[in-house]
Amino acid sequence: MRGTLPWQPYGPDTSDLVAESVRPVAASLPGLEVAPIDPALADTAEMCRAYDSPEDHSANCVVVAGRRGDLTRYAAVMVLATTRADVNGVIRKRLDARKASFAPMDTAVELTGMEYGGITPVGVPDDWPILVDEQVLAAGTVIIGAGIRGAKLLLPSESLLLLPNAERGEWALTR
Repeated sequence: MRGTLPWQPYGPDTSDLVAESVRPVAASLPGLEVAPIDPALADTAEMCRAYDSPEDHSANCVVVAGRRGDLTRYAAVMVLATTRADVNGVIRKRLDARKASFAPMDTAVELTGMEYGGITPVGVPDDWPILVDEQVLAAGTVIIGAGIRGAKLLLPSESLLLLPNAERGEWALTR
């Protein structure tokens, strides 16, 4: 699952490889590693091919917006690259929303302080639930975004449950 990326432990010497909003939280995650990538290869499928990383150990963070009336609630949802988020099923219900969809790119970027294509649950706003799919947890070790397009994070998937407001559940559908 490590592929050919040059992984290094996350710390003061590697903090420039993550978005500023990620730094305070990243320092608290045990076993966190970081590696630079070509920003043009930030898309999960392209990154996996280029760096010989299996998709079943790559997890995507999608920002979902759930709306009920004038109220919009956001969540960061972690699903394996081989699955897709169940936005209009269990995620919509969890957000107590009448309608749910992927947040618009500019909104997701603005609210997270991260680059599109690099969004990670590490460092999202404190009041957002982080919905971690059971298949991500079963993967053992996963590669996720670093908040910037030019790097990836590697961590034990159980570490995702240490993030504020993290919830495990069945949040994904098989592709």
